[in-house]
Amino acid sequence: MKQINDYRHKKILVLGLAKSGVGAASLLHKLGAFVTVNDKKPLSENPEAQGLLEQGITVICGDHPIDLLDEGFELIVKNPGIPYHNPMIEGALSRGIPVITEVELAYKISEAPFVAITGTNGKTTTTTLVYEMLHEGAKSPLIAGNIGTVASDVAQEATEDQTIVIELSSFQLMGIQTFNPKIAILINLYDAHLDYHGTLHEYWQAKANITLNQTENDYFICNSDQPEVMEIARQSKAKIVPFSTSRILDNGAFVQDGWVYFNQEKVMNTVDIVLPGAHNLENILSAVAAAKISGVTNEAIYKVLNTFKGVKHRLQYVHEFEGRKFYNDSKATNILATKNALAAFNQPIVLLAGGLDRGNEYDELVPSLKNVKSVVTFGQTAEKIEKAALEAGIKTVQRVDNVEKAVPAAFNLSKPGDVILLSPACASWDQYKTFEVRGDIFIEAVHKLK
Repeated sequence: MKQINDYRHKKILVLGLAKSGVGAASLLHKLGAFVTVNDKKPLSENPEAQGLLEQGITVICGDHPIDLLDEGFELIVKNPGIPYHNPMIEGALSRGIPVITEVELAYKISEAPFVAITGTNGKTTTTTLVYEMLHEGAKSPLIAGNIGTVASDVAQEATEDQTIVIELSSFQLMGIQTFNPKIAILINLYDAHLDYHGTLHEYWQAKANITLNQTENDYFICNSDQPEVMEIARQSKAKIVPFSTSRILDNGAFVQDGWVYFNQEKVMNTVDIVLPGAHNLENILSAVAAAKISGVTNEAIYKVLNTFKGVKHRLQYVHEFEGRKFYNDSKATNILATKNALAAFNQPIVLLAGGLDRGNEYDELVPSLKNVKSVVTFGQTAEKIEKAALEAGIKTVQRVDNVEKAVPAAFNLSKPGDVILLSPACASWDQYKTFEVRGDIFIEAVHKLK
């Protein structure tokens, strides 16, 4: 890692723990900063905070006292999940204290360049595909961010001949200052996270930060089918590398006559791609572009796309039981993701959906429910999703308490040949800590049917 003095002897507040907060606090301590950690969870229930205390880091737990901001901090590193309308963040910004996220620290110390991936949908699949292609191409990649190890931990070990492949959310991207990936990917842009960002414009601006600091020596891979994405591309200083699932391009990645092309070169036949779902073509094309820019051979790309079946919790095939196939798409935390999942199947579907109520309705889901024979709902949005199901003409709609109870209920409503699909169209936080927890509970409940 680079030995930098940017934070030496600076008084820095790390706000909110979880993995990124622990990583940031430890790294800053190592870099000679005077670190204070503030986390809402009480110290007695907070092993992460206790571990930092043992390192000699000042820890304040139990609440977020606003007067803490009067202690002369020069920088705040916040957990990405803490919104900017949080009183502590508003108070810091009003005092002129800069606020960043942990990914900025990772960039500052990393000897390795970054391939950074963002978008409303498909981030994890694309990040995994890029990593696998670089790995197959012997490019020594490391994986970080939302999908893997905390970026600042990975960056400490990375060498200049490696590449860090990182998945980034809008929450993380709002908190950058100098972060500049060698290759940036913006897969798509849709309405999402308005409870956090407040406006669609702010959400899109956060996503645009992925190319904010890029130069003419860098690459910006972007979805040329979306005017919103191309507007961001027009403001970028990087080399623009477009991809399209619907048009033939002069350069970049596209599909023609059943072949994936990059810069007019045939890469592989689409019949040999095993990843299901038409929506995954955006992910595949953007990953192919990143791999080709990085010097990966067509043979290595073929090997990955001919074997890669998907990521856990993303349209993941779980099991077949008594003629029913079970799929876990717990990562579908918005309506578009669920629409994409439903479009991947021709068989009758029993849909399991529901979760955190962010205030939106589900009318736009109605046209995608044509193959759905029954719906099992749960969580805060149960009633709203039931309304959409009834509008779509689905006669069998059942409400249960949670995902665990939804699985046997769905099985009882199904017949051999049906698909039973968990694709909630909602975040998990009303009942489950993460979408991964929700998906794991679904998988466990499926196996209990035996």
